[in-house]
Amino acid sequence: MNVIDLRSDTVTVPTPAMREAMANAAVGDDVYGEDPTINELEATAAEMFGKEAGLFVVSGTMGNLTSVLTHCQRGDEFILGKQSHIFRYEAGSAAMYGGLQPNTLEVQPDGTLILEQIRGAIRWDNPHEPVTRLICLENTHGGASGAPVPLAYIEQVAEIAREHNLKLHIDGARIFNAATALNTDVKTLTAPADSVSVCLSKGLCAPVGSVIVGSKDFIKRAHRIRKSLGGGMRQAGILAAAGLISLREMSTRLAEDHTNARLLAEGLAATPYIAVKLEQVRTNMFFFTLKPDAPITVSDLIARLQAEHNIIIRPYNAERGEFRVVTHYWIKQQDVYTVLNAVRSLLGVAVKPIEGAAD
Repeated sequence: MNVIDLRSDTVTVPTPAMREAMANAAVGDDVYGEDPTINELEATAAEMFGKEAGLFVVSGTMGNLTSVLTHCQRGDEFILGKQSHIFRYEAGSAAMYGGLQPNTLEVQPDGTLILEQIRGAIRWDNPHEPVTRLICLENTHGGASGAPVPLAYIEQVAEIAREHNLKLHIDGARIFNAATALNTDVKTLTAPADSVSVCLSKGLCAPVGSVIVGSKDFIKRAHRIRKSLGGGMRQAGILAAAGLISLREMSTRLAEDHTNARLLAEGLAATPYIAVKLEQVRTNMFFFTLKPDAPITVSDLIARLQAEHNIIIRPYNAERGEFRVVTHYWIKQQDVYTVLNAVRSLLGVAVKPIEGAAD
């Protein structure tokens, strides 16, 4: 029985085509700018996003940190969401390595920040206050059930940034999911941004890496920051080869993941003892809650799903009985049915098994 892992799209492994491309990749010394496959990846990403240049980094965290440190100077302040990945899940790296101060705002259920609150967070030209340099958005927003943030809103934030001589960075770890959900392309969706970080190793299945894109001047300065963080790589074209397949092929099939997420969410919502906010299911990520009157505890549900059904899930907030589910390339429709049957069985729900479930 195959393992059905719904913890994150970071658990994806390279496809057979990626493994073949990695084995046959042309490589060189990237620190000298001589790795042809990395050069191709960076140029491809820049072209796809309508930016002048790109830079390959080892992770989304390094991509965001490199971007923030490139835009800001020590002692500066940047505005971002309190539920954003940069603030919650990157180990305080901007403060640790850059001496930067985050100014956090509440993220709304649709993944946006309130525009008036952004304006109100921008500092005056006052020697007693830090200088505001940057606004950061996240798209899709992982802290808001994977909400896709639309272009019209990004344009409004960019206008605020321009009015105050600030820069706009988008943490686009799942930007292709956002573009798919919004029926647009990433070039259009990120046009107002000064920089974008793009993860290759989540729903796009590459084993390692992200790319940041922006102007030539921005990438030149970011290159030095990456080096200082230990990100100068040598024959890393074997990684970039998988990333090229991510950009060219895997980015075009994400609607399937969204469909499977919706199917699973609707099935769970129809199951007693479980609550799902279906209006928030827009991409490949959603949250569900095990109600207090459920006949099984959060920890027992997790343990028995794995031990008895080879299904891995994790709590997002165990005290509230809240779980996060993320679909991806390796989750197929029959896996969704298998999960629903398993959950209903453990909850003691007398429901006819759904046909098509994996054995």
